[in-house]
Amino acid sequence: MSQPEQFTDTNTTDSRWHWLYKVAGISALVTAVLIVVQMIVFILWPPPSTAIDYFKLFQDNALLGFLSLDLLYVIDNVLLIPILLALYVALRRTNETFMLIGTALGFVGIAALFASNPAANMHFLSRQYAAATTDAQRAPLLAAGEAMLAVNAGTAYHISLILGSVALVIIPIVMLQSKIFSKATGYMGILANVLAFGFYVPRIGIYILLFSVIFLLVWYILITRTLFQLGRDMPKEELQ
Repeated sequence: MSQPEQFTDTNTTDSRWHWLYKVAGISALVTAVLIVVQMIVFILWPPPSTAIDYFKLFQDNALLGFLSLDLLYVIDNVLLIPILLALYVALRRTNETFMLIGTALGFVGIAALFASNPAANMHFLSRQYAAATTDAQRAPLLAAGEAMLAVNAGTAYHISLILGSVALVIIPIVMLQSKIFSKATGYMGILANVLAFGFYVPRIGIYILLFSVIFLLVWYILITRTLFQLGRDMPKEELQ
């Protein structure tokens, strides 16, 4: 079966990458669903702001405690790994330099996020706090919890946000240069990740960041379709 016309100028249909495209397509689709779930969780159950409130939340509902500490965002970033790899393979012949830079920045951003997330530590501390019997035992646990929350909003988190957003601006720029992804896909990616920097606007930054998620959701939906197209038709000789 012949490939769609927009794929004929590249090696993206190389059979070695069909399963990578399929896995990346599934990952992008799951990420789109998780983004919607994240927005619902954030609206219905706003995250606490203090360590003691997190401890109580973990004791009442451990799952909601993990969700409040960005469990789904961590999963999103795990799913981003095959997506970045597939996009690099698909777009490397369009602009290999930009794709190398964008992919590398994306992976560093993912690693920084993993380093900054305190969910497992906060869950452990909450259990220790619940078992403590005196104020003297509870005080250092509360201090450790506050320190964990400071790390969550610290350097590693900001590195993750900045590098991840830069990576996902660079890659959509390459999409605009290629015939593989639609122009709308490229523009949605650029818009979503430029708006993400609005997080640093005083007072309203968090709302700008949340607004950017709408465009990010659309971007994931658009790349899902193309990634599945790229992985759809396995050459006949590989099926024999």
